Amino acid sequence: MKRRDALQRLAAAGTLLAPPVLRAGEPAPDRLGPVLPRRTLGRCGVQVTCLGLGGYHIGWPEEEKTVQAVIETALECGIRFFDNAESYAGGRAEERYGRYLVPRYRSDIFLMTKTTAGDAATARRHLEGSLERLKTDVIDLWQIHALKTPQDTDDRIANGVLDEALKAQAEGKVRHIGFTGHASPYAHLRMAEHPAARTACTACQFPVNPVDAAARHSFIGKTMPELLGAGMGVLAMKTLADGRFFAKKEMNGSVKWTSDNPVIPTALSVEECIQFALSLPVSVLITGAENPGLVKEKAAIVRGFASLSEEQRMALVGKVAAFAEGGEVEYYKNDDLRG
Repeated sequence: MKRRDALQRLAAAGTLLAPPVLRAGEPAPDRLGPVLPRRTLGRCGVQVTCLGLGGYHIGWPEEEKTVQAVIETALECGIRFFDNAESYAGGRAEERYGRYLVPRYRSDIFLMTKTTAGDAATARRHLEGSLERLKTDVIDLWQIHALKTPQDTDDRIANGVLDEALKAQAEGKVRHIGFTGHASPYAHLRMAEHPAARTACTACQFPVNPVDAAARHSFIGKTMPELLGAGMGVLAMKTLADGRFFAKKEMNGSVKWTSDNPVIPTALSVEECIQFALSLPVSVLITGAENPGLVKEKAAIVRGFASLSEEQRMALVGKVAAFAEGGEVEYYKNDDLRG
């Protein structure tokens, strides 16, 4: 019954069931070499590579040479979309982009960062700090980060965070505005209900994976159709549920958690999870990688992917329906999703 209900919820999304065209021939190389296939970022019309490098993991490694190798490998593999946030590693992740990425490659990339600010003054401080650490005059996409609940969304708008983003855009310090969150699909829906936000925001970011699709409170089933309908480009994150799909997660040699019944390889493979996300109308899949090998692995999967049929996608969701219960895999979702 649970599996059937999950599949019915996914099917109810309707517009999601027509896989987007990933490529029409190989994309033209740029001055750095081969480029991964590009997709359009919502109604803003910018073409971005469908795989992006996440900034959170850039703050992990202790050795600078490892970080530089990850960034250089991403560029060599054809990634041109780079994610970050002022909160990652206390600003160290942005500083590393400002050291190894932006000075040499600013004109070649699409650069995104985020603010967790709850008020206008803090948002402005975060923006100025990000610009300084990233060593750039303009951020391509600045996102209101980590919305937790509908009330959190209301509070940030009431406290002027969106107004500050619009001001920064008018000043030429920000090109595009968006929002993110992994806690509640209803926080995203509330943002889309605000007329100013619906007009201003051209991108949004949230978890996209087969377990989410099987969940009762699904970003894919509840949020994606509404935001696509508003012309927003979807940025997929937590495609592997922040590592919870695996038997264990390690960070700098420390084991953060373990599982006796992991999604991968019990039910799915890494390749199937990546393919699932790319078979939906997402603009970019943002992947975290703390070493060059992980970058190469994901880029190779993307290059070899064309599409999944509705039946294939539904079959993947069906395999993980049992993992959607209890919240252990998608631990980052709020218990009180509507609060």
